[in-house]
Formats: sequence, structure tokens, C-alpha cells
Amino acid sequence: MDTPIQLLEYTDQATKQMLENVRKRKTKFDKAKMWHYFSIYGTLFGAFVFIVYFYLTIYKHYSFSFLSMLSATLNDTVAMFLLVLSMIGFGTMNLLKQQKEKKEKEYQELRCEIVDRSKDLWKREEEWKNRHFVFEVMKKHYDINLYHEKK
Repeated sequence: MDTPIQLLEYTDQATKQMLENVRKRKTKFDKAKMWHYFSIYGTLFGAFVFIVYFYLTIYKHYSFSFLSMLSATLNDTVAMFLLVLSMIGFGTMNLLKQQKEKKEKEYQELRCEIVDRSKDLWKREEEWKNRHFVFEVMKKHYDINLYHEKK
């Protein structure tokens, strides 16, 4: 369990475990989001390199006929490699987007569950009045908003 969560007062062990789980899911979501953005930029860079290479080596010389451009592209190993690399990047980008959305959904569901069950998690009067300290720690250290359900 992470240190700021362990040091929280006004929470029992089960609540601390729920907060730790939401922190872990937030971390997984942030990593998935980062890798998705890397894949977007990598795919765009690969496609840009392919387009520039295609223009300089094939389009300039064979622009008079589509079939001659297609034939030259299929015979050029570098052009085919860059094209395949761009297509693989596009597929990877879509796969990582799906994973990111799945992890975001898991994170948001657990965060909303904590918000919904806050009356059960902080039952005693003293805990209820001081729960905002827990919310502030989660917001400050982990950027997790437990004040309300909206993103």
C-alpha cells in the first residue's frame, strides 16, 4: 500500500484498500493513455516518412500513370516496408485505444463506487466530518477526484 494512503486518518483498513485499488487502476489507466499517445505519434511519424519517401522516389518519376506508380511501389522494398510499418502502427494504435478505454472504464467505475458508498465507508460522525482530508490527499497525490462522480 502506498505511504500517503497508509497514513490516512479517519479511514478503516477496508477503505484504505479500496483507495489503494483505485490508485492502482488510475496508474494503469495513465500508462495505457501514455502508450496510446505514443502509438498515435509513432504512426503519424511513420506515415509522414512513407509519404515523403513515396513522393520523392515514386510519385515524381511515375506520376503519369497510376499502374506504373503501383508497380514501382510494389517493387520498392523500402516503400513496402514503410507502408507495412504504417499499417501495423495504425492497428496497434486502435488496439491500444481499446485497452485505454477499458482501463478508463474500470477506473471510473471504482471511483464512482467510492463516491456512491462514501456514507457507508465513513459511518461515524467524526469520520464523516473529516473525510474531506482523505479526498484532498487523493486529489493532491494521485489526481483522483472523489468529491463527485463527474470526470
